[in-house]
Amino acid sequence: MTVLDSHARTGGLAQINPVAKLGVSALVAIPLILTLDPVSASTALVLECVLFLFAGIGWREFWVRTWPVWLAAPLTGLTIALYGETSGTVYVDWFVLRISDGSLALALATMLRVLAIALPSVVLFITVDPTDLADGLAQIVRLPARFVLGALAGLRMVGLFIDDWRALELARRARGVADRGRIRRFFGMAFALLVLSIRRGAKLATAMEARGFGAPVARTWARESRFGWREWMLLAVGAAISALAIAAAVVTGAWNFILGPS
Repeated sequence: MTVLDSHARTGGLAQINPVAKLGVSALVAIPLILTLDPVSASTALVLECVLFLFAGIGWREFWVRTWPVWLAAPLTGLTIALYGETSGTVYVDWFVLRISDGSLALALATMLRVLAIALPSVVLFITVDPTDLADGLAQIVRLPARFVLGALAGLRMVGLFIDDWRALELARRARGVADRGRIRRFFGMAFALLVLSIRRGAKLATAMEARGFGAPVARTWARESRFGWREWMLLAVGAAISALAIAAAVVTGAWNFILGPS
C-alpha cells in the first residue's frame, strides 16, 4: 500500500494527528483553487518545500512518491498552452492548436497550481496510518462510526488489488491465454478483478455486521486520538502559507479570482 505506518517514522510530521494533515492540505488547497495566477501558486510552492524538510522522508522516497505529480503538472500545462485562451501575441496557429502569450501564462499558472496543491497532499499522507486517520475522523471530527469503519475496511482492501491482479495473471498464464490479445486480456482481467472485489466486499460487510460494527450505539475506541499543540501549530503553518500566497498575489496585482465577474 502507499500509506505507511506512521509509528515507524521519526520525522517531525510523522507523529502528528492525520486530521491535522488533512486540515492543512485543505487550508493550502482552497485559496489556490479560488485563483489562477503564477504568483500565489509559486509562493505557496516555495513555502511548502520548506515544510517538506520536516516530513521525515528521504529524498529518494520523496521523488518515488511524488513523480506522478511532477509528470502530471507539465502535461497539464502543455494542454493549456496548446488549447488555452488566446490573447496577446500568437506564436503558433495550426488547425486547432494556438499558442499565444495568454495560453502560455495560463499554462504556467496551471502547472504551478497543480504542484502547489498536489505535493503537500502526497507528502503529508505518506506518513499517515489508515487506522490513525479513522480514529481521528471518528473521535475528533465526529464523523459517523459506521461510515469511518466502512471506509477504513475498504482502504485496507486496496492493498490486495495488486496481489489479486498478479494471481489472475498467473492463472491465465497457466491456462495458456496470457500471451495473446493484451488489450482484450486487460479488460478481461479488470472485469474479473471487479467481480472479485464485489464478492469480497459483500463478505466483508456481512462479517462486520455480524461483529456488531453496524450497531446504532455509541462506540468505544481502542486508541485515543489526541489533537494538541503540534496539530494546531501545523494548521497555523498551513494558514500562514495560504495567507502569504494570497498577499503576494494581491500586492503584485496578479490575483485572479476565478469566481468573480469575467
